[in-house]
Amino acid sequence: MQKWTPSSWRTKPALHIPNDYPDVDALNAVEKTLGGYPPLVFAGEARRLKARLADVSMGKAFLLQGGDCAESFKEFHPDNLRDMFRIMMQMAVVLTYGGGQPVVKVGRIAGQFGKPRSSPIEVRDGITLPSYRGDNINGMDFNPESRIPDPERLLKAYGQSASTQNLLRAFSSGGYANLRNIHKWTLGFVSNTAVSQRYEELCDTISDALDFMEACGVTPQSTPQMAATDYYTSHEGLLLGYEEAMTRIDSTTGRWYDTSAHMLWIGNRTRQLDHAHVEFFRGIENPIAMKVGEGLDPDELLRLTDVLNPDNEPGRLTLICRYGHDKVAKGLPTLARAIKSAGKHVVWSCDPMHGNTVKTASGYKTRPVDHIMSEVRTFMQVLHSEGCWPGGVHFEMTGQNVTECVGGSARVVREEDLSSRYHTHCDPRLNADQALELAFLIAEELNGYRKADAAKLAV
Repeated sequence: MQKWTPSSWRTKPALHIPNDYPDVDALNAVEKTLGGYPPLVFAGEARRLKARLADVSMGKAFLLQGGDCAESFKEFHPDNLRDMFRIMMQMAVVLTYGGGQPVVKVGRIAGQFGKPRSSPIEVRDGITLPSYRGDNINGMDFNPESRIPDPERLLKAYGQSASTQNLLRAFSSGGYANLRNIHKWTLGFVSNTAVSQRYEELCDTISDALDFMEACGVTPQSTPQMAATDYYTSHEGLLLGYEEAMTRIDSTTGRWYDTSAHMLWIGNRTRQLDHAHVEFFRGIENPIAMKVGEGLDPDELLRLTDVLNPDNEPGRLTLICRYGHDKVAKGLPTLARAIKSAGKHVVWSCDPMHGNTVKTASGYKTRPVDHIMSEVRTFMQVLHSEGCWPGGVHFEMTGQNVTECVGGSARVVREEDLSSRYHTHCDPRLNADQALELAFLIAEELNGYRKADAAKLAV
């Protein structure tokens, strides 16, 4: 294996990285400029996340990773960021209290722009154009000029990511995440639904517990963890030129960290063992993840884990499973057995979104909520039966009042409702009601496993 450098990936085949920039010199100049910009995250923060994920890999915590399908320049607004943060905090409270587990909160945010596409072209009314590939590459408008890759978009994406990071740090440490605010996190458009009422009942219980703790002298002032939270960022490390530019040597350890995010993942379409993305990821010290799913051979998975986590370090590697609700029971057990038999330390996480995308007769991409719930439940049951910890969920959601995923028990979204508030730039996302419903499902599963395991120990 060749010596790793931040640019050694350039000697390998690179899929889903645009190679049709009209001015390569301009692209190189932008990447050089980015190389002189300040880091978006710090190496110490990435190390702290890796330590938290090590707890997840040992069954001592749960990973909650969620956010937008693809961030956009047009919808960038502090209110949207705040509402997404609020939903994540609500879900974390449900999981922590109902599931009895500390929750590691990681957003798909502050860098989740580029998207690999199933087709390089898009056809509308007989007109063929390059596909939209994310706001950091080209534009969504369906015209030839918009679809030309523009390197200046990388600079704008960096600026938006920096602003997002700043605001998220303010939310997580400036008092907004104080547990005393749990009633204030509910979004207006989800009030008076069954799931929001269930959340309010939980909040009342927690508030009573906080009153008791305060009477005992345990307050946010004496216990800072009650007034703030750790919140980390992640995105798919697709555009390796951008990631290379953001990769720096940590002055404390002398090791390379990608400072564009705390955690990065390799997508399902770019995890080839001898290709560029695996080559780049093997050399950075961040906690990393990889999408796995249908068609991945257990032996190939073991070879990938050997390359990406050669020291078998807990917290280093997360496997994000994406199958589809009707395929996970068949495909996941063989991978779980291979990993367990080899003694590999990994975090098992479930992406119930990408394998459950369907297209309606009217042309809308959507995801049935019952299929999403079914995949999560089956994922957790399969891993638990194989003696592995079902340690996380990776999903696409928004704090906006969208109608993109059909179904949900609180406020049902029907197929005919999709057109009313279908705002996604790429794939359909869960709205707040649906995301909270998912959190309660996971909490119930975790609580059931905890009680079952405790009963076995008692015997």
